[in-house]
Amino acid sequence: MKKKSIAGLLVLLLSLAILLSGCSSSDTGESEATSSNDDQTFVVGLDDSFPPMGFRDENNDIVGFDVDLAKEVAQRLGMEVVLQPINWDTKELELDSGNIDVIWNGLTITEERKEVMDFTQPYLENDQVIVVKSDSEIATKADLAGRNIGVQKGSSAYDAFTADEISSQVAELSEYPENVSALTDLGIGRIDAVIVDSIVAKYYITSENAEYKILDESLAPEQYGVAVKKGNTELLDQIQEALDAMNEDGTAAEISTNWFGEDIVIKN
Repeated sequence: MKKKSIAGLLVLLLSLAILLSGCSSSDTGESEATSSNDDQTFVVGLDDSFPPMGFRDENNDIVGFDVDLAKEVAQRLGMEVVLQPINWDTKELELDSGNIDVIWNGLTITEERKEVMDFTQPYLENDQVIVVKSDSEIATKADLAGRNIGVQKGSSAYDAFTADEISSQVAELSEYPENVSALTDLGIGRIDAVIVDSIVAKYYITSENAEYKILDESLAPEQYGVAVKKGNTELLDQIQEALDAMNEDGTAAEISTNWFGEDIVIKN
């Protein structure tokens, strides 16, 4: 009886080992399938507080002009778009590490950025403007001397402002994680002016019915582009081809009109 019990136990253990081996093989297959499916995603890195390019609506959904463009491109590429909010100040690291596939959120094309990432052709014109309260005594760029100024950290607005002579004459420069916080602080008087993208400023003033004004002087004309990791020419070409097709068939113009009331997309 004792020998039979031991033999039976050995058979049972062998059966369990075979069963577990089969389960292990199956699990590995599922993991590989999931990894393969990830290749079909289009991960878009963005600042989700950057209206109207990318921001959260009343339902906390991420929406915006760039979001709609990215979704359309992803659909044409047969991929599923994933919107990934990132710290704008570390956007280059996010892209280089592979956490995101593209930066698509009102990203200004600059020579410095071209050294660390590759860009599509520009698709939108923009410039950096000075926003103040409607009753502000500030009327010109020179009037910023001795004032407290707000700007988004790591943005082209920061670059444009610090490159201008007036930056050495202000009382204080406050850096914000995103533009909405800076514009909010302007309203409550914590700062005297905000340097921000003109597209963002115009949309914010209209949508929030804010008692702000934009000064006539701007700091720097610029253009927006979509960025991919340096050397990822395959994805870059696919995005550019889709954008070109959207320009030709009117889809880009339709999205632009929906957000801006007119077609302002650059036709390359």
